[in-house]
Amino acid sequence: MSKGTLFDKVWTAHTVGTLPSGQTQLFIGLHLIHEVTSPQAFAMLNERNLKVMYPQRTIATVDHIVPTEDQSRPFADPMAETMMQALETNTTDHGIRFFNVGSGSQGIVHVIAPEQGLTQPGMTIACGDSHTSTHGAFGAIAFGIGTSQVRDVLASQTLALAKLKVRRIEVNGELPHGVFAKDIILHIIRKLGVKGGVGYAYEFAGSAIEALSMEGRMTLCNMSIEGGARCGYVNPDQTTYDYIKGRDFAPKGSDWDRAIAWWQSLRSDPNADYDDIVKFDAADIAPTITWGITPGQGIGVNEAIPTPEMMPADERPIAEEAYRYMQLSPGQQIAGTKIDVCFIGSCTNGRISDLREAANVAKGRHVALGVKAFVVPGSERVKQEAEAEGLDKVFIEAGFEWREPGCSMCLAMNPDKLEGNQISASSSNRNFKGRQGSSSGRTLLMSPAMVVSAAVTGQVTDVRQLASVS
Repeated sequence: MSKGTLFDKVWTAHTVGTLPSGQTQLFIGLHLIHEVTSPQAFAMLNERNLKVMYPQRTIATVDHIVPTEDQSRPFADPMAETMMQALETNTTDHGIRFFNVGSGSQGIVHVIAPEQGLTQPGMTIACGDSHTSTHGAFGAIAFGIGTSQVRDVLASQTLALAKLKVRRIEVNGELPHGVFAKDIILHIIRKLGVKGGVGYAYEFAGSAIEALSMEGRMTLCNMSIEGGARCGYVNPDQTTYDYIKGRDFAPKGSDWDRAIAWWQSLRSDPNADYDDIVKFDAADIAPTITWGITPGQGIGVNEAIPTPEMMPADERPIAEEAYRYMQLSPGQQIAGTKIDVCFIGSCTNGRISDLREAANVAKGRHVALGVKAFVVPGSERVKQEAEAEGLDKVFIEAGFEWREPGCSMCLAMNPDKLEGNQISASSSNRNFKGRQGSSSGRTLLMSPAMVVSAAVTGQVTDVRQLASVS
Protein backbone atom coordinates (compact mmCIF):
# COMPACT_ATOMS: atom_id res chain seq x y z
CA MET A 1 0.00 0.00 0.00
CA SER A 2 0.97 3.62 -0.51
CA LYS A 3 2.96 5.46 2.13
CA GLY A 4 3.81 9.13 2.60
CA THR A 5 1.28 10.48 0.09
CA LEU A 6 -1.12 13.31 0.81
CA PHE A 7 -3.91 10.75 0.71
CA ASP A 8 -2.26 8.68 3.44
CA LYS A 9 -1.63 11.73 5.62
CA VAL A 10 -5.16 13.09 5.36
CA TRP A 11 -6.67 9.63 5.86
CA THR A 12 -4.64 9.06 9.02
CA ALA A 13 -5.44 12.50 10.41
CA HIS A 14 -9.18 11.86 10.06
CA THR A 15 -9.31 8.23 11.21
CA VAL A 16 -11.60 7.76 14.19
CA GLY A 17 -11.07 4.03 14.40
CA THR A 18 -11.21 0.70 12.60
CA LEU A 19 -14.60 -0.99 12.37
CA PRO A 20 -15.19 -4.77 12.75
CA SER A 21 -15.66 -4.89 8.97
CA GLY A 22 -12.07 -3.72 8.54
CA GLN A 23 -13.27 -0.38 7.19
CA THR A 24 -12.07 2.91 8.58
CA GLN A 25 -14.46 5.17 10.44
CA LEU A 26 -13.42 8.47 8.86
CA PHE A 27 -14.28 11.90 10.24
CA ILE A 28 -15.73 14.23 7.58
CA GLY A 29 -14.62 17.83 7.94
CA LEU A 30 -17.07 19.38 5.46
CA HIS A 31 -20.43 18.00 4.36
CA LEU A 32 -22.11 19.56 1.32
CA ILE A 33 -25.78 18.89 0.63
CA HIS A 34 -28.31 19.79 -2.05
CA GLU A 35 -31.96 19.19 -2.77
CA VAL A 36 -31.77 15.82 -4.54
CA THR A 37 -30.05 13.40 -2.15
CA SER A 38 -30.80 15.08 1.19
CA PRO A 39 -34.62 14.82 1.70
CA GLN A 40 -34.58 11.06 2.25
CA ALA A 41 -31.55 11.34 4.53
CA PHE A 42 -33.27 13.93 6.72
CA ALA A 43 -36.40 11.77 6.76
CA MET A 44 -34.31 8.88 8.12
CA LEU A 45 -32.97 11.15 10.86
CA ASN A 46 -36.46 12.33 11.76
CA GLU A 47 -37.73 8.76 11.99
CA ARG A 48 -35.10 8.13 14.67
CA ASN A 49 -35.47 11.51 16.39
CA LEU A 50 -31.83 12.29 15.57
CA LYS A 51 -30.30 15.73 15.18
CA VAL A 52 -27.50 16.77 12.85
CA MET A 53 -24.38 16.27 14.96
CA TYR A 54 -22.33 19.20 13.64
CA PRO A 55 -24.65 21.52 11.66
CA GLN A 56 -21.83 24.07 11.37
CA ARG A 57 -19.91 21.55 9.22
CA THR A 58 -22.81 21.15 6.76
CA ILE A 59 -23.47 23.60 3.92
CA ALA A 60 -26.52 23.48 1.64
CA THR A 61 -27.32 24.85 -1.79
CA VAL A 62 -29.83 24.12 -4.53
CA ASP A 63 -28.62 23.30 -8.03
CA HIS A 64 -29.88 20.18 -9.82
CA ILE A 65 -33.57 21.05 -10.19
CA VAL A 66 -33.30 24.84 -10.46
CA PRO A 67 -34.70 26.26 -13.73
CA THR A 68 -32.20 28.45 -15.57
CA GLU A 69 -34.79 30.67 -17.26
CA ASP A 70 -37.79 31.39 -15.01
CA GLN A 71 -36.76 30.95 -11.38
CA SER A 72 -39.93 32.42 -9.87
CA ARG A 73 -41.59 30.44 -7.08
CA PRO A 74 -43.33 28.13 -6.98
CA PHE A 75 -41.33 26.32 -9.65
CA ALA A 76 -43.37 25.16 -12.62
CA ASP A 77 -42.33 21.56 -11.93
CA PRO A 78 -44.26 20.41 -8.82
CA MET A 79 -41.56 17.83 -7.95
CA ALA A 80 -38.84 20.47 -8.10
CA GLU A 81 -40.88 22.76 -5.87
CA THR A 82 -41.45 19.93 -3.37
CA MET A 83 -37.72 19.19 -3.22
CA MET A 84 -36.96 22.88 -2.79
CA GLN A 85 -39.41 23.22 0.07
CA ALA A 86 -37.99 20.13 1.76
CA LEU A 87 -34.48 21.59 1.67
CA GLU A 88 -35.67 24.92 3.02
CA THR A 89 -37.51 23.18 5.87
CA ASN A 90 -34.69 20.78 6.74
CA THR A 91 -31.97 23.43 6.79
CA THR A 92 -34.13 25.69 8.99
CA ASP A 93 -35.06 22.89 11.38
CA HIS A 94 -31.46 21.75 11.81
CA GLY A 95 -29.70 25.13 11.76
CA ILE A 96 -27.77 24.52 8.55
CA ARG A 97 -26.39 27.36 6.42
CA PHE A 98 -28.31 27.43 3.13
CA PHE A 99 -27.31 29.36 0.01
CA ASN A 100 -30.72 29.77 -1.58
CA VAL A 101 -31.61 31.23 -4.96
CA GLY A 102 -31.24 35.00 -4.79
CA SER A 103 -28.80 34.93 -1.88
CA GLY A 104 -25.94 35.99 -4.12
CA SER A 105 -24.08 32.80 -3.20
CA GLN A 106 -26.27 30.05 -4.71
CA GLY A 107 -24.93 27.78 -7.40
CA ILE A 108 -23.68 24.32 -8.21
CA VAL A 109 -22.42 22.73 -5.02
CA HIS A 110 -18.93 22.03 -6.42
CA VAL A 111 -18.60 25.62 -7.61
CA ILE A 112 -19.77 27.53 -4.55
CA ALA A 113 -17.68 25.71 -1.92
CA PRO A 114 -14.32 26.49 -3.57
CA GLU A 115 -15.23 30.04 -4.55
CA GLN A 116 -16.19 30.86 -0.95
CA GLY A 117 -13.08 29.31 0.59
CA LEU A 118 -14.98 26.46 2.23
CA THR A 119 -12.85 23.90 0.40
CA GLN A 120 -9.34 23.79 1.84
CA PRO A 121 -6.29 21.49 1.74
CA GLY A 122 -6.22 18.55 4.13
CA MET A 123 -9.98 18.33 4.47
CA THR A 124 -12.16 15.30 4.14
CA ILE A 125 -15.25 16.34 2.18
CA ALA A 126 -18.41 14.41 1.36
CA CYS A 127 -21.48 15.19 -0.71
CA GLY A 128 -24.35 13.18 -2.12
CA ASP A 129 -23.13 13.83 -5.64
CA SER A 130 -20.76 11.84 -7.85
CA HIS A 131 -18.52 14.73 -8.74
CA THR A 132 -17.46 15.64 -5.22
CA SER A 133 -13.98 14.59 -6.33
CA THR A 134 -13.76 18.17 -7.71
CA HIS A 135 -12.60 19.42 -4.31
CA GLY A 136 -9.47 17.27 -4.48
CA ALA A 137 -7.97 20.05 -6.60
CA PHE A 138 -7.15 21.75 -3.30
CA GLY A 139 -5.39 18.79 -1.75
CA ALA A 140 -8.56 17.59 -0.04
CA ILE A 141 -9.88 14.03 -0.04
CA ALA A 142 -13.42 14.31 -1.34
CA PHE A 143 -15.99 11.57 -1.83
CA GLY A 144 -19.31 11.36 -3.58
CA ILE A 145 -21.71 9.37 -1.39
CA GLY A 146 -25.19 7.83 -1.50
CA THR A 147 -28.28 8.90 0.40
CA SER A 148 -27.80 6.44 3.28
CA GLN A 149 -24.26 7.79 3.70
CA VAL A 150 -25.60 11.35 3.67
CA ARG A 151 -27.71 10.23 6.63
CA ASP A 152 -24.63 8.77 8.34
CA VAL A 153 -22.64 11.99 7.98
CA LEU A 154 -25.54 14.13 9.18
CA ALA A 155 -25.97 11.90 12.23
CA SER A 156 -22.35 11.10 13.11
CA GLN A 157 -20.07 13.29 10.96
CA THR A 158 -18.30 10.08 9.93
CA LEU A 159 -18.26 7.57 7.09
CA ALA A 160 -17.32 3.89 6.96
CA LEU A 161 -14.84 3.53 4.09
CA ALA A 162 -12.20 1.08 2.92
CA LYS A 163 -8.84 2.72 2.33
CA LEU A 164 -7.90 3.17 -1.31
CA LYS A 165 -4.72 2.51 -3.20
CA VAL A 166 -3.00 5.57 -4.68
CA ARG A 167 -2.02 5.97 -8.32
CA ARG A 168 0.18 8.90 -9.27
CA ILE A 169 -0.67 10.25 -12.72
CA GLU A 170 2.01 12.55 -14.09
CA VAL A 171 1.44 14.83 -17.04
CA ASN A 172 4.67 16.55 -17.97
CA GLY A 173 5.57 19.17 -20.54
CA GLU A 174 3.66 22.05 -22.07
CA LEU A 175 0.10 21.71 -23.33
CA PRO A 176 -0.31 22.46 -27.04
CA HIS A 177 -2.25 25.50 -28.25
CA GLY A 178 -6.01 25.05 -27.84
CA VAL A 179 -5.72 22.24 -25.27
CA PHE A 180 -7.24 22.66 -21.81
CA ALA A 181 -7.74 20.76 -18.55
CA LYS A 182 -10.87 19.10 -19.97
CA ASP A 183 -8.75 17.62 -22.75
CA ILE A 184 -6.22 16.30 -20.23
CA ILE A 185 -8.79 14.36 -18.22
CA LEU A 186 -10.61 13.04 -21.31
CA HIS A 187 -7.23 11.87 -22.63
CA ILE A 188 -6.37 10.15 -19.34
CA ILE A 189 -9.73 8.38 -19.16
CA ARG A 190 -9.38 7.38 -22.80
CA LYS A 191 -6.02 5.76 -22.07
CA LEU A 192 -6.74 4.19 -18.65
CA GLY A 193 -10.41 3.40 -19.17
CA VAL A 194 -13.59 4.08 -17.23
CA LYS A 195 -12.77 1.22 -14.86
CA GLY A 196 -9.03 1.83 -14.67
CA GLY A 197 -9.26 3.74 -11.42
CA VAL A 198 -11.46 1.31 -9.49
CA GLY A 199 -10.06 0.96 -5.98
CA TYR A 200 -7.74 3.95 -6.40
CA ALA A 201 -7.34 7.57 -5.46
CA TYR A 202 -5.69 9.47 -8.31
CA GLU A 203 -2.88 11.89 -7.47
CA PHE A 204 -2.43 14.24 -10.43
CA ALA A 205 1.08 15.62 -10.74
CA GLY A 206 3.74 16.73 -13.21
CA SER A 207 4.70 20.07 -14.73
CA ALA A 208 1.57 20.35 -16.90
CA ILE A 209 -0.68 19.88 -13.86
CA GLU A 210 1.32 22.32 -11.75
CA ALA A 211 0.90 24.91 -14.52
CA LEU A 212 -2.90 24.67 -14.39
CA SER A 213 -5.00 27.26 -12.60
CA MET A 214 -7.09 26.12 -9.64
CA GLU A 215 -10.13 26.06 -11.88
CA GLY A 216 -8.32 23.85 -14.37
CA ARG A 217 -7.34 21.51 -11.55
CA MET A 218 -10.98 21.38 -10.44
CA THR A 219 -12.01 20.31 -13.93
CA LEU A 220 -9.37 17.58 -13.83
CA CYS A 221 -10.36 16.22 -10.41
CA ASN A 222 -14.07 16.59 -11.19
CA MET A 223 -13.92 13.78 -13.74
CA SER A 224 -11.71 11.40 -11.71
CA ILE A 225 -14.89 9.51 -10.95
CA GLU A 226 -15.48 9.01 -14.69
CA GLY A 227 -12.21 7.08 -14.79
CA GLY A 228 -13.39 4.80 -12.00
CA ALA A 229 -11.34 6.45 -9.24
CA ARG A 230 -13.06 7.11 -5.90
CA CYS A 231 -11.38 10.50 -5.68
CA GLY A 232 -8.65 12.56 -7.29
CA TYR A 233 -6.40 15.26 -5.91
CA VAL A 234 -3.54 17.65 -6.59
CA ASN A 235 -0.96 18.51 -3.95
CA PRO A 236 -1.46 22.06 -2.63
CA ASP A 237 1.05 24.70 -3.69
CA GLN A 238 1.34 28.46 -4.03
CA THR A 239 -1.36 28.46 -6.71
CA THR A 240 -3.70 26.84 -4.19
CA TYR A 241 -2.87 29.28 -1.40
CA ASP A 242 -3.22 32.33 -3.66
CA TYR A 243 -6.68 31.14 -4.73
CA ILE A 244 -7.94 30.59 -1.17
CA LYS A 245 -6.51 33.69 0.46
CA GLY A 246 -9.09 36.35 1.30
CA ARG A 247 -12.15 34.25 0.47
CA ASP A 248 -15.16 34.28 2.80
CA PHE A 249 -14.31 31.20 4.86
CA ALA A 250 -10.53 31.24 4.46
CA PRO A 251 -8.38 31.47 7.60
CA LYS A 252 -7.44 35.03 8.53
CA GLY A 253 -4.48 36.66 10.30
CA SER A 254 -2.26 34.34 12.29
CA ASP A 255 -4.63 31.47 11.51
CA TRP A 256 -3.63 31.87 7.86
CA ASP A 257 0.05 31.42 8.64
CA ARG A 258 -0.66 28.30 10.71
CA ALA A 259 -2.89 26.94 7.97
CA ILE A 260 -0.20 27.40 5.32
CA ALA A 261 2.34 25.54 7.45
CA TRP A 262 -0.04 22.63 7.95
CA TRP A 263 -1.11 22.51 4.31
CA GLN A 264 2.50 22.38 3.17
CA SER A 265 3.22 19.50 5.53
CA LEU A 266 0.48 17.46 3.86
CA ARG A 267 2.10 17.40 0.44
CA SER A 268 3.20 13.96 -0.69
CA ASP A 269 6.76 13.23 0.39
CA PRO A 270 9.44 13.25 -2.33
CA ASN A 271 10.10 9.59 -1.54
CA ALA A 272 6.46 8.59 -1.10
CA ASP A 273 5.47 5.06 -2.10
CA TYR A 274 2.67 4.70 -4.65
CA ASP A 275 0.71 1.65 -5.65
CA ASP A 276 1.08 2.64 -9.28
CA ILE A 277 2.61 5.44 -11.39
CA VAL A 278 1.48 6.39 -14.90
CA LYS A 279 3.08 9.10 -17.02
CA PHE A 280 1.78 11.13 -19.96
CA ASP A 281 3.42 13.67 -22.24
CA ALA A 282 1.37 16.87 -22.49
CA ALA A 283 2.53 17.32 -26.09
CA ASP A 284 0.59 14.18 -27.06
CA ILE A 285 -2.76 15.63 -25.96
CA ALA A 286 -5.04 17.18 -28.58
CA PRO A 287 -8.46 18.80 -28.22
CA THR A 288 -10.35 15.68 -27.18
CA ILE A 289 -13.97 14.77 -27.73
CA THR A 290 -16.11 11.76 -26.85
CA TRP A 291 -17.83 9.89 -29.64
CA GLY A 292 -19.65 7.18 -27.68
CA ILE A 293 -21.69 6.53 -24.55
CA THR A 294 -18.96 6.51 -21.90
CA PRO A 295 -16.38 9.21 -21.09
CA GLY A 296 -13.69 6.67 -22.03
CA GLN A 297 -14.80 6.60 -25.64
CA GLY A 298 -12.81 9.66 -26.61
CA ILE A 299 -10.56 10.65 -29.50
CA GLY A 300 -8.64 13.67 -30.71
CA VAL A 301 -10.84 16.01 -32.74
CA ASN A 302 -8.93 15.17 -35.92
CA GLU A 303 -9.09 11.41 -35.43
CA ALA A 304 -11.55 8.90 -36.81
CA ILE A 305 -13.93 6.89 -34.68
CA PRO A 306 -12.09 3.64 -33.88
CA THR A 307 -13.12 0.39 -35.52
CA PRO A 308 -13.79 -2.75 -33.46
CA GLU A 309 -10.55 -4.27 -34.72
CA MET A 310 -8.61 -1.46 -33.04
CA MET A 311 -10.01 -2.29 -29.59
CA PRO A 312 -9.46 -5.02 -27.01
CA ALA A 313 -12.08 -7.73 -27.30
CA ASP A 314 -13.78 -6.79 -24.04
CA GLU A 315 -14.40 -3.22 -25.27
CA ARG A 316 -16.06 -4.20 -28.55
CA PRO A 317 -19.60 -4.88 -27.26
CA ILE A 318 -19.93 -1.40 -25.70
CA ALA A 319 -18.43 0.10 -28.86
CA GLU A 320 -21.01 -1.67 -31.02
CA GLU A 321 -23.73 -0.34 -28.73
CA ALA A 322 -22.26 3.15 -29.02
CA TYR A 323 -22.13 3.06 -32.83
CA ARG A 324 -25.86 2.24 -32.93
CA TYR A 325 -26.96 4.70 -30.29
CA MET A 326 -24.82 7.60 -31.51
CA GLN A 327 -25.65 6.86 -35.17
CA LEU A 328 -21.96 7.06 -36.02
CA SER A 329 -19.88 4.65 -38.06
CA PRO A 330 -16.51 3.02 -37.32
CA GLY A 331 -13.78 4.84 -39.21
CA GLN A 332 -15.88 8.01 -39.57
CA GLN A 333 -14.13 11.31 -38.89
CA ILE A 334 -15.61 12.95 -35.78
CA ALA A 335 -14.86 16.42 -37.19
CA GLY A 336 -17.77 17.57 -39.31
CA THR A 337 -20.42 15.83 -37.19
CA LYS A 338 -23.53 18.05 -37.24
CA ILE A 339 -24.50 19.58 -33.89
CA ASP A 340 -28.00 20.61 -32.74
CA VAL A 341 -27.44 21.96 -29.22
CA CYS A 342 -24.40 23.53 -27.55
CA PHE A 343 -24.22 23.70 -23.74
CA ILE A 344 -21.59 25.51 -21.70
CA GLY A 345 -21.84 25.02 -17.94
CA SER A 346 -21.88 22.31 -15.21
CA CYS A 347 -19.66 21.63 -12.20
CA THR A 348 -16.97 20.59 -14.68
CA ASN A 349 -16.79 23.73 -16.80
CA GLY A 350 -19.12 26.42 -15.45
CA ARG A 351 -16.54 28.64 -13.72
CA ILE A 352 -15.38 32.11 -14.68
CA SER A 353 -12.22 30.91 -16.46
CA ASP A 354 -14.33 28.50 -18.53
CA LEU A 355 -16.62 31.35 -19.58
CA ARG A 356 -13.63 33.52 -20.43
CA GLU A 357 -12.16 30.81 -22.64
CA ALA A 358 -15.50 30.32 -24.34
CA ALA A 359 -16.09 34.05 -24.81
CA ASN A 360 -12.65 34.40 -26.35
CA VAL A 361 -13.74 32.06 -29.15
CA ALA A 362 -17.28 33.46 -29.43
CA LYS A 363 -16.26 37.10 -29.76
CA GLY A 364 -16.90 38.41 -33.24
CA ARG A 365 -18.60 35.19 -34.33
CA HIS A 366 -22.22 33.98 -34.39
CA VAL A 367 -24.00 30.75 -33.64
CA ALA A 368 -24.76 28.82 -36.82
CA LEU A 369 -28.30 28.71 -38.20
CA GLY A 370 -30.35 25.94 -36.63
CA VAL A 371 -28.11 25.52 -33.56
CA LYS A 372 -29.41 26.20 -30.05
CA ALA A 373 -26.58 27.43 -27.84
CA PHE A 374 -26.69 28.57 -24.23
CA VAL A 375 -24.37 29.43 -21.36
CA VAL A 376 -25.20 28.61 -17.73
CA PRO A 377 -22.89 30.13 -15.09
CA GLY A 378 -21.94 27.77 -12.27
CA SER A 379 -23.02 30.15 -9.51
CA GLU A 380 -24.56 33.52 -8.82
CA ARG A 381 -21.07 34.86 -8.12
CA VAL A 382 -19.74 33.54 -11.43
CA LYS A 383 -22.69 35.18 -13.18
CA GLN A 384 -22.04 38.50 -11.45
CA GLU A 385 -18.34 38.39 -12.29
CA ALA A 386 -18.99 37.45 -15.91
CA GLU A 387 -21.47 40.29 -16.32
CA ALA A 388 -19.04 42.75 -14.73
CA GLU A 389 -16.52 41.73 -17.40
CA GLY A 390 -19.09 41.97 -20.19
CA LEU A 391 -18.90 38.27 -21.05
CA ASP A 392 -22.70 38.03 -21.09
CA LYS A 393 -22.82 40.64 -23.86
CA VAL A 394 -20.20 38.73 -25.88
CA PHE A 395 -22.31 35.57 -25.70
CA ILE A 396 -25.63 37.30 -26.39
CA GLU A 397 -24.20 39.17 -29.39
CA ALA A 398 -22.87 35.84 -30.68
CA GLY A 399 -26.34 34.29 -30.48
CA PHE A 400 -26.01 32.34 -27.22
CA GLU A 401 -28.68 32.41 -24.53
CA TRP A 402 -27.42 33.73 -21.18
CA ARG A 403 -29.03 31.85 -18.28
CA GLU A 404 -29.31 31.78 -14.49
CA PRO A 405 -27.04 29.46 -12.42
CA GLY A 406 -27.81 25.75 -12.05
CA CYS A 407 -26.83 22.29 -13.20
CA SER A 408 -28.96 22.73 -16.31
CA MET A 409 -28.50 20.23 -19.15
CA CYS A 410 -25.65 18.35 -17.49
CA LEU A 411 -28.25 15.89 -16.20
CA ALA A 412 -31.57 17.51 -17.19
CA MET A 413 -33.38 17.25 -13.82
CA ASN A 414 -34.85 20.62 -14.83
CA PRO A 415 -36.44 22.11 -17.96
CA ASP A 416 -33.15 22.10 -19.93
CA LYS A 417 -33.31 18.88 -21.97
CA LEU A 418 -32.43 17.50 -25.36
CA GLU A 419 -35.37 16.60 -27.59
CA GLY A 420 -35.60 13.43 -29.63
CA ASN A 421 -32.26 12.31 -31.03
CA GLN A 422 -30.67 15.75 -30.97
CA ILE A 423 -26.90 15.70 -30.64
CA SER A 424 -25.21 18.10 -28.26
CA ALA A 425 -21.75 19.53 -27.86
CA SER A 426 -21.47 19.72 -24.08
CA SER A 427 -18.89 20.97 -21.59
CA SER A 428 -20.34 18.67 -18.90
CA ASN A 429 -19.01 15.36 -17.59
CA ARG A 430 -21.18 12.46 -18.70
CA ASN A 431 -22.35 11.21 -22.08
CA PHE A 432 -24.45 8.26 -20.90
CA LYS A 433 -27.58 7.29 -22.80
CA GLY A 434 -30.39 9.70 -21.93
CA ARG A 435 -28.14 11.75 -19.65
CA GLN A 436 -29.27 15.08 -21.09
CA GLY A 437 -33.00 14.47 -20.85
CA SER A 438 -33.98 12.52 -23.97
CA SER A 439 -33.90 8.73 -24.15
CA SER A 440 -32.40 9.03 -27.62
CA GLY A 441 -30.43 12.25 -27.16
CA ARG A 442 -26.72 12.10 -27.93
CA THR A 443 -23.88 13.86 -26.13
CA LEU A 444 -20.35 14.74 -27.24
CA LEU A 445 -18.17 15.92 -24.34
CA MET A 446 -15.53 18.57 -24.99
CA SER A 447 -13.96 21.73 -23.59
CA PRO A 448 -15.92 25.01 -23.49
CA ALA A 449 -13.74 26.41 -26.28
CA MET A 450 -14.56 23.39 -28.42
CA VAL A 451 -18.28 23.79 -27.66
CA VAL A 452 -18.15 27.32 -29.01
CA SER A 453 -16.29 26.18 -32.12
CA ALA A 454 -19.10 23.68 -32.72
CA ALA A 455 -21.76 26.32 -32.08
CA VAL A 456 -20.42 28.84 -34.57
CA THR A 457 -19.73 26.31 -37.32
CA GLY A 458 -22.72 24.02 -36.70
CA GLN A 459 -20.49 20.96 -36.56
CA VAL A 460 -17.61 19.46 -34.61
CA THR A 461 -14.65 21.69 -35.44
CA ASP A 462 -11.10 21.87 -34.16
CA VAL A 463 -10.99 25.09 -32.16
CA ARG A 464 -7.40 25.57 -33.32
CA GLN A 465 -8.71 26.25 -36.82
CA LEU A 466 -10.46 29.40 -35.63
CA ALA A 467 -8.39 32.56 -35.62
CA SER A 468 -7.62 34.62 -32.49
CA VAL A 469 -7.90 31.68 -30.10
CA SER A 470 -5.31 31.82 -27.31
